[in-house]
Amino acid sequence: MITSEAEARTFIEGLGGQGAIEKLEALAAALREENERQNLVSRGSLEEVWVRHFADSAQLIPHVPRETKGAWFDLGSGAGFPGLVLAILRPNEPTVLIESRKRRIDWLEAMADNLALQNCVIEGKRLELVETRKAAVISARAFAPLPKLLNLSSRFSTVSTYWVLPKGRSAAQEVSELPRKTGKMFHVEQSQTDPEAGIVVGKGKIGTGK
Repeated sequence: MITSEAEARTFIEGLGGQGAIEKLEALAAALREENERQNLVSRGSLEEVWVRHFADSAQLIPHVPRETKGAWFDLGSGAGFPGLVLAILRPNEPTVLIESRKRRIDWLEAMADNLALQNCVIEGKRLELVETRKAAVISARAFAPLPKLLNLSSRFSTVSTYWVLPKGRSAAQEVSELPRKTGKMFHVEQSQTDPEAGIVVGKGKIGTGK
């Protein structure tokens, strides 16, 4: 379990090296400043930004095989977690951040530009309006209940798509309530940053996804 800011930094450096640490330090500073203008994250969480937001996002990466190539779709990116962190830690693969709120879109675009994240694409629109294309990985943090999330994003999935969905305390219950065929695709992994939280992990095509 990652419980301190120092542990979080060490964990992240192991995934992305010192270059990632430097970009995340810049992101943390910008986040604190912007949070005075709009409520991107809870004020209290900024005291543990490396655990609560950076490591919490980065922990999704080990659940996806390293050889996986292609776009990682992050649904409802909000303040950029996990999307911006994923783009920083996976600089050679595209990361698509989908967000519909104007001020959040402006923030994400500014950060992608300021941090020189050339692999980061901001889709500033509702998920229903995003052009259908294949996703290698799909993530979503506090986006929607699991059945709705899977329904809305099914058209981006293929038999090779990985799903990594932080779901807090409700993870196991939400998986258990899925239709049997769909539920068999998923299992729950323990969060490394919250002893009471789980991550729904799976692979495959949902519904009519091509």
